[in-house]
This record gives sequence, structure tokens and C-alpha cells, in this order.
Amino acid sequence: MSPRRQIPSLVLCLLAAVTGCKKEAPAAPPAPTVGLVLGLGGRGDHSFNDSALRGLELWAAGKKYEKAGYQEVTASERQASLAPDIAARGGELGPLGITPVVLQSRVAEDYEPNLQLLAEQRVSLVMGVGFMLENAVETVARRNPSLPFLLVDSPLLDAQGRVITLPNVRTVVFREEEGCFLAGALAGLVTKTGRVGMVGGMKIPLVQRYEAGFRAGVAATNPNATVLVNYTGSFTDFALGKQVGQDLLLKNTDVVFAAAGVDGLGAIQAVKEAREAGKAVSVIGVDSDPSHLAPEAVLSAVVKHVDLVVYEAIREHRQGRFQGGNVSLGLKEGGMGLAPVRLDFPGKAEALRTVDALRARIISGELKVPTQPDAAQQAAGAHP
Repeated sequence: MSPRRQIPSLVLCLLAAVTGCKKEAPAAPPAPTVGLVLGLGGRGDHSFNDSALRGLELWAAGKKYEKAGYQEVTASERQASLAPDIAARGGELGPLGITPVVLQSRVAEDYEPNLQLLAEQRVSLVMGVGFMLENAVETVARRNPSLPFLLVDSPLLDAQGRVITLPNVRTVVFREEEGCFLAGALAGLVTKTGRVGMVGGMKIPLVQRYEAGFRAGVAATNPNATVLVNYTGSFTDFALGKQVGQDLLLKNTDVVFAAAGVDGLGAIQAVKEAREAGKAVSVIGVDSDPSHLAPEAVLSAVVKHVDLVVYEAIREHRQGRFQGGNVSLGLKEGGMGLAPVRLDFPGKAEALRTVDALRARIISGELKVPTQPDAAQQAAGAHP
């Protein structure tokens, strides 16, 4: 048998052209993955976790999560998801070409293994939302020093409670007391009974900053008002939050500040039902705007722009600019704000002007908001 002749590669190319055969184009490289470990309460909390998911999924990935899996979002859906103060800034919040990986934590013990699982899956950036993830993020970040981490709502702390830094971890905290001051100022102007309430979650320094700011804000606009505060001791008990909210309403409060995660959703439900029964009461939410849950009852909300923090961390990482360190955000930096006040009440226009004047004084540094509840009454003379 004669040896097989070798066909020149040029002939093969010509044959392919004649027969219509095409060489397959090289596959596009897979989109880099960004991992997120949710805090307790998880997806659907209408608060902190959902805000982080909005930044990761809707904005950075350009996708929305549904039962059948991820679906592409439209430009109008993206625009509708922007808080008014974010939309007013302008700028581009287009998709960043990433694939989201989201892990739910049912109990606090899930945090560390979930973070480590993301590291083992070789995601390009790991994010944890919620102060309760602080220890787990530090542990896993030390174990994976070449992997960047974002921790939202807490710094890293040593055994003595001192703030520390790791080169591969960016921590972002908020000056919650500033936004809560505005919420308290609004409540003080709206109340007719002279009694306002707050439903807090765990009685920890973070939530006590909410209380301090809220008390100081009420004192600034209505120094004779009474502020009643009840802590539920959790962030995941809807029924308990509703019960505590109902108790505050029975004590003649007519504005309730719900700052307790899922427990806060229960408090919102309590106010909604009271409103439907004919009571002139309203509620102020926290972290995200919950007005879609009770449009006739939600006065406003103290908004933490977790979504923007998550999005900007991903954008900087994609641009090679992500760095570790500690970041503090308040009114001046646009990290906090009040959701639109949609309910009508007597003197609304003047009340909003007063709140805006107080906001300007905080941003300028003229007005310092206390971070401890005991010091809140010192702000009684803050009214311009």
C-alpha cells in the first residue's frame, strides 16, 4: 500500500470554504464570578440583604432572580430600582460583566463555611453583608490572603475590640446616627400625640446608634415629645416584631421607627393594620425603602446605600482598583439618606424644609449627632 499523502493546510482551508464548513470560533472567556454571603434574614428581607442583592445582581450582573433562575433585566427595570438620590447623581451604573454567586446563611454558624466555599470555588471577589459576619470574614480572609474581601456594616476588630486592617479586606461602615437623626426630626414634626416609638432588634452598639440618632432628632424638632424604645433581641422574628409594634401603638405612639430587620417588617405590618383600622399612625423603615409593603402607612425610611457600596466595590475590582482598608459613610458621602416622604400631613412642606436644613448642618459639620442614647437629649437645642 502506498503511503498516505499529506494534504496541505491551505487546501483544507479551501475545501472548508467550498463545502461551507466553518471552523468554530474560540469560546468567550467565562464571566468572572463574585460571591456574596447573606446575613440572617436572607433574600426577601426588604432591607439590608435585598439592598446588597440589588447592587450585585440587578446592577452589576444585569440580572434578576426568579424561581426559574436568573433572567436579564431591562434598562427601565434598572432605572426603576435606583433610589431618587442615587438617580439624581447621574453616572453610569451599567452591568459589569460578572456572574453572581449567592449563598444563604440559615444560622450564624454557616457564615465561615459559606465564605470558605466561595474561596474554594475561586470567585474573584468575596462579599459578606452584616456585622455578624465580622469574625468569619477575618478568619477566611487570613486563610486566603490573595483573595479580596468586602465586609459591609462592620470593621475588623481584635480581641480587645480595637479596629484592625487586613490588606485584602475592605470594610465599610455607616454613620447610622446621621440618617436616624433626620428620621427622628421628621417623626417629631409629624406626631400629633407627642409620643413616638422605636422597635429595635438586638441591643448592640450598632442598633443603639440608631436609637441615639433617632432620639436626638426628635428632641431637635419636638423637645417635649416622648420616645418609647423596645428591643426585640433578634432580627429574624416577624411575629415578635409585630407584637412589639402593636404594644407601642397601644401606648398611644403615632409614629413608629422600625429598625430591626425581619422583626421590623413585623412592626411595619402592625402599623399597616392599625392604619387600615382607621388610626392616624405611620411607620419609618430602615436600610431600604419599604413603602411598597404598606404604601398608606410608610412615612419614609433611613436608607443605607448598601447596593451602591456593593456595586462600586465590584466595579473597582473589575478595573483593578480595589483596595483594602476601612471606609466610613454618612450623609456627606451620600452613604445614608431618607427615602421620599410620600404621605401627606399638615405642614408637610415646612417640615421637609426643616429636615433639609438639619441635613445641611450635619453635612457641614456644624451639627454633631450623638452615637450613645444617653447623650441624645443634648441635641435638644439643635433646631435651627
